[in-house]
Amino acid sequence: MRPSAPAKLRKSALDEPRPGSLTITYMPNADQAPTENPPRFSWLPDIDDGARYVLRISDDASFPENRTSLHTDLAWNFFTPDAPLPPGSHCWSYAIWDAKAGAPGSDWSSTRSFDLAEGLPETPVPSLAARRAASDLRHPRLWMNPDELDTFSASVKADATHAGWDQFYEKSVAPWIDRPIIAEPKPYPNNIRVATLWRQMYIDCQEIIYAIRHLAIAGKVLGRSDLLDKSRDWLLAIARWDPTGPTSRAYNDEAGFRVVVALSWGYDWLHDHLTEAERDEVRAVLLTRTREVANHVIAHARIQVFPYDSHAVRSLSAVLTPACIALDGESEEATAWLDYTLDFLATLYSPWAGTDGGWAEGPHYWMTGIAYFIEAANLLRKYLGVDLYRRPFFQNTGAFPLYTKAPGTRRACFGDDSTLGDLPGLKVGYNVRQFAGVTGNGHYQWYFERLKADAAGTEMAFYNYGWWDLNFDDLQYQHDFAPIEALPPTDLPAVKWFKDIGWVAIQKHMDDPARHIQFLFKSSAYGSLSHSHGDQNAFLLYAYGEDLAIQSGHYVAFNSSMHRDWRRQTRSKNAILIDGKGQYADKDKALGRRAAGQITEVEENPGHVRIVGDATEAYRVTNPLVLKAERETHFVDDSYFVIVDRVEAAEPVTLDWLCHTTNAPDAGRTSFRYHGERAGFYGQFVFSSAGAPSITAVHGFPEIDPADTEGLEQHHHIRASIPAAKSHVLVTLLVPYSLDAPKRIFSFIDDQGFATDIYFTDVDDQRFKLTLPKKF
Repeated sequence: MRPSAPAKLRKSALDEPRPGSLTITYMPNADQAPTENPPRFSWLPDIDDGARYVLRISDDASFPENRTSLHTDLAWNFFTPDAPLPPGSHCWSYAIWDAKAGAPGSDWSSTRSFDLAEGLPETPVPSLAARRAASDLRHPRLWMNPDELDTFSASVKADATHAGWDQFYEKSVAPWIDRPIIAEPKPYPNNIRVATLWRQMYIDCQEIIYAIRHLAIAGKVLGRSDLLDKSRDWLLAIARWDPTGPTSRAYNDEAGFRVVVALSWGYDWLHDHLTEAERDEVRAVLLTRTREVANHVIAHARIQVFPYDSHAVRSLSAVLTPACIALDGESEEATAWLDYTLDFLATLYSPWAGTDGGWAEGPHYWMTGIAYFIEAANLLRKYLGVDLYRRPFFQNTGAFPLYTKAPGTRRACFGDDSTLGDLPGLKVGYNVRQFAGVTGNGHYQWYFERLKADAAGTEMAFYNYGWWDLNFDDLQYQHDFAPIEALPPTDLPAVKWFKDIGWVAIQKHMDDPARHIQFLFKSSAYGSLSHSHGDQNAFLLYAYGEDLAIQSGHYVAFNSSMHRDWRRQTRSKNAILIDGKGQYADKDKALGRRAAGQITEVEENPGHVRIVGDATEAYRVTNPLVLKAERETHFVDDSYFVIVDRVEAAEPVTLDWLCHTTNAPDAGRTSFRYHGERAGFYGQFVFSSAGAPSITAVHGFPEIDPADTEGLEQHHHIRASIPAAKSHVLVTLLVPYSLDAPKRIFSFIDDQGFATDIYFTDVDDQRFKLTLPKKF
């Protein structure tokens, strides 16, 4: 009897869903060329969270075996190969991997193609096997390994100022030697969050990082058992806090994150100073707390599918990286989480950015997100030899705060910002210095030095000390990176368009506060998602040393009346309302993403910059009558601005043109004027197709709970109300000036023929003409 043939593997149909506005998508594809080599691959996962995948890549759509690379048994729906691909045309597809059969267990996906250009940055990611081989499992392994520690200790012994050690010891070690151990925070009364108690819990948990980490590092570097004993006492006390109590991730994620970080550094640096029982105790608690964070990120928030979760994405850098490095080789779970974290950072990071360096949530959340990424990147660089800084985004992103949060500005930037009203926070500068070290860019070093000088004395402010110890930052940076010479930004291009996020910045004379002009314009495809606001087609103006057209309001607390009903809403922006309505800026993430804009044109010519933004969809979410909402901005002769608003609707709608100021403006019949302390500006409504505006100066924050702003300055705004019409064209002239040199721009209209020509001229007869076609 003949033996039966082996059963053929039965493949299942592959579920290949269409991506949504809040999910990742299938990358790379023919519509978006890769910007690095190898490309980053991603796809929507199978419904079974336990599914594993196989990816094939070829230069031939028939995938012949001898011209196809196969990547098998992939744990996640994203992947970066460990070697560059040859330039040219390629295609790829994926399938479910059957580990038992060692073969694809489903049909292959649709075949997608991409073209790989010559000369792209080569940014492969080491394979899992290469990572295991590179791991040095001795302790410590966070920042330094034992060999590096010995060398550093010898350098400090020879010179106490080496890498800023003396400053670190005096300011960040000595204060903890006699400080009592912080008690475990208590729950909120009736388990209802109270902002003041949240902040105290936050700072308490930040300070346990400082105590444990800095005492342990100093003890190891100086060979002092008294410092190591003190650090151990703190570590064991914190390890005995309830992992399911008030400092759990579920109860207060910011507190929970910090406890994990403190335990990670203590477990790693004190490893040989702990008894075996103490190591077991700390390791068990660290693993439990890390598991809570990892499970939330991977199984609950599922950022590998829905990446627009600011805290979950940040926790990869801030929490999982140090914890999983500390536990690597001692827990299979931790090693798997470390692989997930590295692959996400190397493949999907950041959901708020592309490759040109912008960050859709704005420079404040760039500061926090990038600060923690820097910590993670530096640890991974040391531990695994993986240099994430080589990716194009990280080569470019130092330019984002340089252009959008310039020195001296206080209220001239978009998005949530806990430093609103203050000078740019120190950590923004420290982040940019890191990119100076990475790229050698002297402009970044200049920015750091300027911000550090401007913000001197704010080191202990909550948004600095409550988040980071800058003395430790200095110690790490000076040890790991060579100094860069500062280069003033006199040769920077005046205009920077961050295309991926829909922001345009104009910077003139940034190095000279007396002449400095910063203008920001935004119309972003990210809409009002996350920490972004309903501010598509809005602008901000800083000039001659002062914020003029400002970001209004105060960062009282997340979800306060001020935050929810003013700061996030279009009525607090230098933007327009259509029939009294702004853009969608409430809690529904899908609607927030739909409330999007786009920059459609940026033109730069000598003496003239033109920017066009389309915010039609942002307004249509709240007002379906809107057919067009376009704003065209002209920056003329490095001196003044002409803004053209075009609105069309299915039925007649009113228009309200808003401009916010710190103090009270003066409203006239066709114009308004604002005088600050060093600078001023005026606005003139030169043309309105629907009739003359009614101009009102408004004081305060209408309809906002007065308790939210008690004791805080009350801001002001101009509201120019335009009569109802189905079609609006509104032309506004904005002229900033130094109070030492007031300025006037004159205008007149010639409306003969088939167009309306508006002429603008200064006292030197430099002219600009704006032509508006007539409608008949």
